[in-house]
Amino acid sequence: MAIARFPSIVIDCPDPGALAKFYGAMLDWKVDVSSDWAEVRAEYGQCISFQQVDGYTPPVWPTQELPQQMHLDVIVDDLDAAEAAVLDIGATKHPHQPGTSFRVFLDPAGHPFCLCVN
Repeated sequence: MAIARFPSIVIDCPDPGALAKFYGAMLDWKVDVSSDWAEVRAEYGQCISFQQVDGYTPPVWPTQELPQQMHLDVIVDDLDAAEAAVLDIGATKHPHQPGTSFRVFLDPAGHPFCLCVN
């Protein structure tokens, strides 16, 4: 028997609503925003939550000057099309691209995430 259930991932950020809207647009998930907390939720229940942190400092990747601590990998069918779409909703393409089957981006709060084809 499990000790606990896994309801969501929580990501620190300066503006939970803005980050939830970004990930909601990217994943086509429902967005729910309150004053210092927001979440995006898939129809099948998976959830990513965002909490406001005063004095938030984004990670610096690929160095460990300010460690990334975590990042999300999302699967896409077409890297070029997905890149254009995430840039359009506020992502930034990172200049360091260490692979060919994935691309590294920063979300609006500076967290790295990868678009992956496999």
